[in-house]
Amino acid sequence: MDSDFGIPRQLSDLQKQRTLYQPELPPCLQGTAVRVEFGDATTTADFSGANMISRLFPSTYGQPLAHFLRPKVVVPDAQIITELHAIRVGLVFCGRQSPGGHNVVWGLHDALKMHNTSSVLLGFIGGTEGLFAQKTLEITDEVLSTYKNQGGYDMLGRTKDQIRTTEQVNAALASCMALKLDGLVIIGGVTSNTDAAQLAETFADAKCTTKVVGVPVTLNGDLRNQFVETSVGFDTICKVNSQLISNVCTDALSAEKVILGEEVAASKLTLFDITKQICDAIQARAEQDKFHGVVLLPEGLIESIPEIYALLQEINSLYKQGVSVDKISSQLSPWASALFEFLPSFIKRELLLNPESDDSAQLSQIETEKLLAQLVETEMNKRMKEGTYKGKKFNAICHFFGYQARGSLPSKFDCDYAYVRKIVKPGCSQEVLKAALSAMASVTDVLSVISAPSFGGHTY
Repeated sequence: MDSDFGIPRQLSDLQKQRTLYQPELPPCLQGTAVRVEFGDATTTADFSGANMISRLFPSTYGQPLAHFLRPKVVVPDAQIITELHAIRVGLVFCGRQSPGGHNVVWGLHDALKMHNTSSVLLGFIGGTEGLFAQKTLEITDEVLSTYKNQGGYDMLGRTKDQIRTTEQVNAALASCMALKLDGLVIIGGVTSNTDAAQLAETFADAKCTTKVVGVPVTLNGDLRNQFVETSVGFDTICKVNSQLISNVCTDALSAEKVILGEEVAASKLTLFDITKQICDAIQARAEQDKFHGVVLLPEGLIESIPEIYALLQEINSLYKQGVSVDKISSQLSPWASALFEFLPSFIKRELLLNPESDDSAQLSQIETEKLLAQLVETEMNKRMKEGTYKGKKFNAICHFFGYQARGSLPSKFDCDYAYVRKIVKPGCSQEVLKAALSAMASVTDVLSVISAPSFGGHTY
């Protein structure tokens, strides 16, 4: 219910204690004065794509990199901004929830109020749907009180993670103009920040004065480049999943189980190659009287298997042609049809799920671990019947760690990292972005102590 968003929530003693922690700030973000140096023009990570990107984003490509400076750093061309007029900023959670998202809101609110108490921060209720419908909640100290250093996105909520169609882009533009926003902050991952870049280009073409700022907050850790060292939330996700995996390993050792879980790996082997490798490992361990083990699989493994990837491409192509779900299997090519019919019924259903907003398969809904467990069990039973495997009967227990860490309490690193992304928004929404059109907040040297990181705005 919309009425549930933004209301103070009941906290445990641990959560109450966490709200008392004040994230640390590097020197370049301390104080009310904003000291900025404009660097070289930004470019693509892959220079071979620079010409194409510049054609697609003629108004926003190649904007300068803005560095926020420490008070004692002497730079002749630096701009020192001490007085900032009141501004109106909108903020939307766009994408899968990730630890640290609430601290981005908290940091932005504190920065706006520190520079001018009359500034206003509006949160869009219900993600992008709230943005399109102009459903807002003014972020205040009272609203923030029970969400500081907490996990989840339940302060504002989220829905669809895209601003892509003409109708959606026009709705976002209309909302920003109707609410007289100086800035729009989009919190999300790769897809969301891609949409933010396109939205910035559209706003520039429409002469809209709203500046679009992307904040990389994603549990996948895949939004990395020469400007963004890591995304908010990835540190927490790694730590929580490591603990979950450690618990599973202990359980497997205690009860002699073979457990299939989720972790990062890379493989271009066929489905049968992967099955054989797992079976060979189980057989080799059994010969050492080790009848337990844990197999960790990345969520995207199914898409990395060549024959499955090709099958998914055919299915997606038929979707785009308007073929209904119940008729897709009958219109596959002969080899794809043969593979599809070989797969278990539950995998068939999952492969036919509607694609994500970026046209990719719903990987989190495809139970790769169960598929491999079934194939491995079949092969191990075959080997046992043939006499080549003399160990215990194979018995797999499957786990999926796709959701357990998303709402976790953020680590200290993510609390600090999310909070310090605040200054670029009020600064860039005014003098810093007079020449630029929008930006992505970035922090460098993130592994250093808190006094060392540099802060900037990758403008585009």
